[in-house]
Amino acid sequence: MIDDPDDVPPPSWRQRPKPVGFEITYKLDGEALEIDRTRAVDRVRLSAVEQVRFLFAPGNISAKGYRTQLRLSDGRTITFGNLSWRSLTDLERDDARYHRFVSALAQAIMRANPRARFIGGRPRPLWLAMTLVGLLSLAMIAFFALRAFEQGQTNAGLLALLLLAASYWQVWPLIRLNRPRQLTPGEVPDDLVPGRVPAS
Repeated sequence: MIDDPDDVPPPSWRQRPKPVGFEITYKLDGEALEIDRTRAVDRVRLSAVEQVRFLFAPGNISAKGYRTQLRLSDGRTITFGNLSWRSLTDLERDDARYHRFVSALAQAIMRANPRARFIGGRPRPLWLAMTLVGLLSLAMIAFFALRAFEQGQTNAGLLALLLLAASYWQVWPLIRLNRPRQLTPGEVPDDLVPGRVPAS
């Protein structure tokens, strides 16, 4: 999934973002980010990165998905995450190496473009909408459970409580981790970029 442990420079990260498709390699090369999509290689000037956004983005079969998104001055975006598909049902992750690469990339972007914005979470309107929908859904399930118990439907009430707990387990991290926040230039938040290795 990633480069050999003995290879320190240049920092790189490999990901297979879809169950079917080619692996993509991201490599820092001086003032540029080299993106090797197997069939084509792109070079992106780090000075063209206007915004770096970190997101919590769980997938269909994993609740531990995180993404880093770069927005360029020409409007394009580059997005990669900490999860890589090994097969149609199997995901691979190496958070420590993901964190090292993202940290190196953040520092390189800060040096190349000190005006680049570093942001955590979803855009505020999207986050507010997601929060509202999530809370309404939880409230509806809680109301259903309450009504079921009031009408003597204990099994239905217990099932609703189970569904409420499962929904809360999924919804609350999306709301909490993706709250909009401004970061200091070059900052890499541990709650959105897992894998920081404590200094010995």
